[in-house]
Amino acid sequence: MSQLDDMRLFVATLDTGSFTAAADRLGLSKQFISRRVMALEEQLGARLLVRTTRHLRPTDLGRAYAEQARRILQQVEELDQAITGAGQSARGRLRITAPMSFGTMHLSPLLAQFLAAYPQVAIELDLSDRTVDLLGEGYDLAIRIGALADSSMIARSIAPVDLVLCCSPGYLARRPAPTTPAELTTHECLLYGHGPHVEWVFGKLTAPVTVRGRYRANNGELMRDAAIQGLGIARLPTFIVGQALHSGALVTVLDDYRPPVTAVHAVYPQHRQSSLLIHTFVEFLRAELAPPPTRPAPASPSPARSRSARREARLR
Repeated sequence: MSQLDDMRLFVATLDTGSFTAAADRLGLSKQFISRRVMALEEQLGARLLVRTTRHLRPTDLGRAYAEQARRILQQVEELDQAITGAGQSARGRLRITAPMSFGTMHLSPLLAQFLAAYPQVAIELDLSDRTVDLLGEGYDLAIRIGALADSSMIARSIAPVDLVLCCSPGYLARRPAPTTPAELTTHECLLYGHGPHVEWVFGKLTAPVTVRGRYRANNGELMRDAAIQGLGIARLPTFIVGQALHSGALVTVLDDYRPPVTAVHAVYPQHRQSSLLIHTFVEFLRAELAPPPTRPAPASPSPARSRSARREARLR
């Protein structure tokens, strides 16, 4: 076997967690895979795996080798597709990280559709609200929402996201609604994210406001539920709070000071920009998550009604 074949066996062993599971996936014997991984270690002159009777884990060198090997194997597969003409249909494995709320509410049904349409594709999805290191942790693509930090990654916008400030009618029964963003400093705010300070940004003509509150979490659905229970004012995307707004469990505040519209992005490393699988997946998301056509507005709509209609036309 070639070193490339041994790379595949080694990566499959790490991906599945054991020689036995890798053998089941590849249709080979456990003993054969174990021997080939040992041969790879001898060729490299380095130990890649720590073997015990119950566990199998990579060494630091093994982990680094596996990350590079995955990239090489992906590039070889993409080259094979381009040369043989098999690139007419996407295939391969795609490892994705996405925010928890967006993943459960929107990606879940879309991934089922995508896998049904592309039977030669496998997807591994990790839902987390932390910002992962794509290269360091071996992900092919990340779904991220909001402003992006400067980086060498490729970022494609796949859908608009409308942000609103909202709270429960019960909260407003206890405290008058703020009339300007500056008044938020006197309110109990629900803090979505991490860090010692949370700043809410509004339009270009309005200064950002540093808000405070007793409840902080890194998950939008928790913040939505806290707002419904009357714990304070939340600043969340409509795809999380849309149903609660429609039912009346939440109401918007400061509609004249809407936060800037942001977007859902697909982010991936530069060396993957020629990947047919990534290109196909991103275009699929863009098509499925595109906002519906805007309906003609009714005659002389009120400002509040117009704002509501615009929100409903975006991702919910």
